[in-house]
Amino acid sequence: MLDQKDRQKALEVAIAGVEKEFGKGAIMRLQDGQKLHPDVPVVPTGSIGLDVALGIGGYPRGRIVEIFGPESSGKTSLALHAIASVQAQGGVAAFI
Repeated sequence: MLDQKDRQKALEVAIAGVEKEFGKGAIMRLQDGQKLHPDVPVVPTGSIGLDVALGIGGYPRGRIVEIFGPESSGKTSLALHAIASVQAQGGVAAFI
């Protein structure tokens, strides 16, 4: 098993290889105390599990969200729940 120094060295070698092939900035790293997702206003999906899976607690407010999948998989239901959630908060939403 690798100790902390060996793990850090292996990570640096891997990052150097990716940056050599794809250019500087191809990999971004979080700094200490930096959040993965800045505070983004969200619209709850109506499903606690989906809110958690999305990582920010719902659909990001003010952005276009595409829902896709096979037929009869619940896409329309998700979209209508999102619209209902927006309307409950006094907002306006479009179903296209």
